[in-house]
Amino acid sequence: MKTQQHFVAAAASAVIASAPLAHAFTSSNGGCSSCSVTVSRHSPLHMAPSYDSIDAQALLELENRISSVIQSDPSSPLALSLGRHAPSPLSMEEAAAQHGMPWDTTIGRTDEANPLLYMPFWEWQLEFMQDSLSNLHPIDCSTLSDTDVTFKENKEKRARIVNQCYASDEYRKIRMTYYDAGDSVQVFNSVWYPDPKYNLPVLGIDILSFNRKKYLAIVDFQPLHEDEDDHATTYEHILKPIKEKYDNLKGRMSSKFYDETQFFSKEMLFARFEDGKIVDNDLLPAFKSYVKTHLNLVQSTPPSTNPQDVQAVFERQRAYDTYSADRDPAAGLFAAMFGKQWAEDFIYDFLFSLGERSEDGLNLSPPMFGGPPPGAAGKGGPPQKGVNPYAKENKAAQSVPRL
Repeated sequence: MKTQQHFVAAAASAVIASAPLAHAFTSSNGGCSSCSVTVSRHSPLHMAPSYDSIDAQALLELENRISSVIQSDPSSPLALSLGRHAPSPLSMEEAAAQHGMPWDTTIGRTDEANPLLYMPFWEWQLEFMQDSLSNLHPIDCSTLSDTDVTFKENKEKRARIVNQCYASDEYRKIRMTYYDAGDSVQVFNSVWYPDPKYNLPVLGIDILSFNRKKYLAIVDFQPLHEDEDDHATTYEHILKPIKEKYDNLKGRMSSKFYDETQFFSKEMLFARFEDGKIVDNDLLPAFKSYVKTHLNLVQSTPPSTNPQDVQAVFERQRAYDTYSADRDPAAGLFAAMFGKQWAEDFIYDFLFSLGERSEDGLNLSPPMFGGPPPGAAGKGGPPQKGVNPYAKENKAAQSVPRL
């Protein structure tokens, strides 16, 4: 999986190799013939020279060369910021149509006229992204082991899953998943990660149907910090009037899989219901409003230009991924349908690709109740105080128009 650091390293190598800059870096007075570039999946780029000092003018020229390359083409991979994935070679049209999407028939058994219950959510979201996001493009979905997670099916059990991944100027990653097993199970899942220059919550969407008799829905602005005021701007006040419209979406989460006080907001849309009409009458319009409001929140929030602030937000997104990967309630389903190794790669390298993979592999046992285990600090866990760079007294209050 190629990330930003691979491209910057390549750019640095290319620029250093160019004349006359190459001479400045390899000359006897300030030479750097043994300069090395160290790249790690979870660490920033480090130039590690084996010398005490280099030609300051040469270094400045190197920085200017890289900067000019990045600024000359905003769509270039070199323009990517922290945590970005490599762009896919596919066009938007090709990526959206992969594996026959959007499907219009199910692989499973059905007695319903609309067997793909949540496909309207998928289609609306993709159209909204194309109409509303800046420089939207598909990104690489490969895993570290080169496992193809864009599509998987189990013909014997009549189940299949499709995944797409996109990025824009506003979001470093938007992933979309549709799981189809006929009337037995229908799932639409999506997570929108703002570019870490925005200290804002992650948009999480998880909507499921079981046997067309039991339904579960979660749509939320999932906070990075325990205190809402520690984000770049507050947001729960703009969600509250939306949630107030839908009494069927005001449920409370049990602690079976997650602790609702960790990475969940007070205005989370949560529902368990048995009346399928709620999907179209309440859930779909509420979902649309939350998606529109999240984008409006991002677009109306000034981005940070402080690298330390951006890194701090990125670390909180990493903590979110680790916490979520360790508690994914669908892990057992994925392992049973598509194999344990595929499920591990899918959860750790696609769904929550910043998360730390457990040394013991995927945990398929029933998830523990409540929060993280003792001693888990630093490996995910709840939003925390005192670790983010935005103090209440250091930022002006901002407001976002309601939708």
